[in-house]
Amino acid sequence: MFTVAIIGRTNVGKSTLFNRLIQKPMAIVSDTPNTTRDRIFGIGEWLKRKIAFIDTGGLIAKQTPLQQLIALQVQAALSQAKAIIFLVSLQEQLNSDDFYVAKVLKKNKDKPVILVVNKAENFNPKTAEETLKDYYSLGFGRPVVISAAHGIGIGDLMDLLVKQNQLLPNENNDDLAKIRFCVIGKPNVGKSSLINQLVKQNRVLVSNESGTTRDAIDVPLKVNGEKFLLIDTAGIKRKGKINMGIETASYIKTKLAIARSNVILLMVDGSKPISEQDEVIGGLAQAALIPVIILVNKWDLVLKNNNTTNAYKKMLKLHFKHLDFAPVLFISVLKNQRLNTIFEQLKIIQSQLETKVATPLLNDVIQQAQLYNQPPLFKGKRLQITYAVQTKSQIPHFVLFCNDPKYLHFSYARFLENKIRENFGFNSVPISLYFKSKNARIRTKPEV
Repeated sequence: MFTVAIIGRTNVGKSTLFNRLIQKPMAIVSDTPNTTRDRIFGIGEWLKRKIAFIDTGGLIAKQTPLQQLIALQVQAALSQAKAIIFLVSLQEQLNSDDFYVAKVLKKNKDKPVILVVNKAENFNPKTAEETLKDYYSLGFGRPVVISAAHGIGIGDLMDLLVKQNQLLPNENNDDLAKIRFCVIGKPNVGKSSLINQLVKQNRVLVSNESGTTRDAIDVPLKVNGEKFLLIDTAGIKRKGKINMGIETASYIKTKLAIARSNVILLMVDGSKPISEQDEVIGGLAQAALIPVIILVNKWDLVLKNNNTTNAYKKMLKLHFKHLDFAPVLFISVLKNQRLNTIFEQLKIIQSQLETKVATPLLNDVIQQAQLYNQPPLFKGKRLQITYAVQTKSQIPHFVLFCNDPKYLHFSYARFLENKIRENFGFNSVPISLYFKSKNARIRTKPEV
């Protein structure tokens, strides 16, 4: 995916621009310098083209321990980017930190840099040459003038980014297969060994040293005539521990791999207890809102009885509460045991993702569910769902029209979700329900 890093000194509006480009308020926006210390990753879309953006902390010339960490994170973002937005402010004169950032970016000679002047709400095009003359001294040509806070000039900037993308060699791996899956997990759980088994050759460095796989590597596969694209990533360490450039890059690559995937394989070590790291990585999988398969590797090392498998599944539900839809496969990469079940499960997931529920059947199920189990009262009022329809989305998505969404209790939403799963076979994929008032276009969050 075409990836753009947003780089600049502190307080030039990087996070505001990031939020504008992805059209979601993910980054914290503040007047306090260094609010964005870690990288934040998001996907924007323009002219039906997806662009990945990485927000970064502010670079300054003064080297403090915090600034050294931010510099490492910025370098990691630059290593993943195919283009760079160099952001400066029109409301302040250029200073030594702006020129320091320019010096850093000039070391990345192989990547295009777009100079963007932000906070230009009062910019007068008639005096553009006079206003912008100082910015040419940064060495990146004519700047693009925007106001991220007001949305001014964003379309022109996105047009320019799309043109930059078109100048790059075409990457069509994403179009090779309906199923694009990534393998995520903490270091040394066996991800690289799994890929080697699946492709029958050593494509990825394998070692007992934790964290030896550094790059995300696309591996096209063909199984029984079906095309798959496997995206390998480096193991993820706890986010708080990601304080060196190489592990920072691995974290970004994992986020990029997840963004390009439509199924996630979450790998854990069955011979060890589920750790905090596993739970954090499970949170990444859950946040992606795409199907997940939990792979329990090294199952050959586990002493078993008749209840071992069921007990382990119950334990997984305690640690990954929001992944209860995810099928669990018990494998041994070393012994090549049950690896074929991965592709069988991927095919099941693909089938469920492609399932379209007829509207009359869906409404029959919803009405029967309400008769069987009435919604609970909310301040003397009861939720009444009058109509439901499935809409096009990456995962099965259902819009339910009702008298007022504020009458909805989260437990009843879960009850309806389970009824839809039971009746239409969505037992291995996440589904989403959107409760919408018959008389309003704005969603109200359920009462909890």
